[in-house]
Amino acid sequence: MTEAMRLDGIRAGRLGAEDLAANFDDLHPALSDHEALVAADRCYFCHDAPCVTACPTDIDIPLFIRQIATGMPEASAKTIFDQNILGGMCARVCPTETLCEQVCVREVAEGKPVEIGRLQRYATDSMMAAGEHPFTRDPATGKTVAVVGAGPAGLACAHRLAMHGHDVTMYDARLKPGGLNEYGIAQYKTPDGYAQAEVDWLLKIGGITVETGKSIGDGLTLEGLRDAHDAVFLGIGLAGVGALGLEGEDLTGAENAVDFIAALRQQDDLTQLPIGRHVVVIGGGMTAVDAAVQAKLLGAESVTIAYRRDRAKMPASRWEQDLAASHGVRLVFGLIPHALHGDDRLREVELAYVGPDMAPTGETIRLPADQLFRAIGQKLEAVDGLSLDGGKIAVTGAGRTSVTGVWAGGDCASGGEDLTVTAVAEGRDAAMDIHAALSEDRG
Repeated sequence: MTEAMRLDGIRAGRLGAEDLAANFDDLHPALSDHEALVAADRCYFCHDAPCVTACPTDIDIPLFIRQIATGMPEASAKTIFDQNILGGMCARVCPTETLCEQVCVREVAEGKPVEIGRLQRYATDSMMAAGEHPFTRDPATGKTVAVVGAGPAGLACAHRLAMHGHDVTMYDARLKPGGLNEYGIAQYKTPDGYAQAEVDWLLKIGGITVETGKSIGDGLTLEGLRDAHDAVFLGIGLAGVGALGLEGEDLTGAENAVDFIAALRQQDDLTQLPIGRHVVVIGGGMTAVDAAVQAKLLGAESVTIAYRRDRAKMPASRWEQDLAASHGVRLVFGLIPHALHGDDRLREVELAYVGPDMAPTGETIRLPADQLFRAIGQKLEAVDGLSLDGGKIAVTGAGRTSVTGVWAGGDCASGGEDLTVTAVAEGRDAAMDIHAALSEDRG
């Protein structure tokens, strides 16, 4: 590595506006009307369809595809939204390749599934583009619910509660609602401000007030929320980020992948977003892939994902791994961070080889790096008074916590996978349990 390359460091404007616009264009372009009909025609409309079982929100997939095939996209959208009010976002970001499409009869028989995700997007986009909202509120119950966290779980919970006539106040620490949909997903998966457009559309149900810049410990207390409301739902996600625990971690250039992704998503002009010439990402999940691919799209010369286990154990799906590789990201396995080298700023990342038992082999390699992104998982910022399970809020049934009148769901709660669609299902189911509890109180 030459001295000129070393001094290049982290800077903006590696690519021009035209190249960046092309790089961050929609990853999965929308289907045309004709393409949707052709794709829908491939569905066998199975009885006891395995794709429905594989969907965490239990969408009746054969029904919504049949409705598309018969020229009724709005009815198809209603079928989807009945189960998943964030069906538009899930159509864009769900790992369908490991959920519904993986078990599709076409996939099993032919190796090419029905394009369930793209068909779901076609249907939901049709209704949202028309400005329609398919639900109306029940008569007001006089009950109020606090929903803390305006991410997928909180939004799903708030919408279902509002639909049943309860008044909901949503609180979120960020300046915009949306949670990870707004701040934590690769820009090329949800371009053109889709996350906020979806939130605005969801709020058309009425009965939901959103207060941003507030969180438990910063303007709110769990005790105060319980006193002010008839029930509380926590969808606070995992705000804490783990450290590598290495000397040099405070060097300029070492940062959290989630912060990088959030900054990118809120940047109006990507030519002004700095990126390193040589980037290393530590981790193996979706966040690691999103950070790595976007670093490459911003103009980084070399980007490497280092994961501690082998490829088969990498949390990101093989489809996501291949996406990263197709953009020139190098994936290396069986390596853990050993040391960070530099003066006042990062210059190199030293990685140590480990065996299947995670024990170091004694071999190390050094990679040039002026930027390192930690994507090694996030952790719960604990809420006083709640029991924990595995570092998350312990829940039973449909999200009931150890404190009466408090429910939780999404990434912060014990149980399901950390997926948008799982969070939606948990928020929806908790809302129904809250509604049942509040209805008993009224009775």
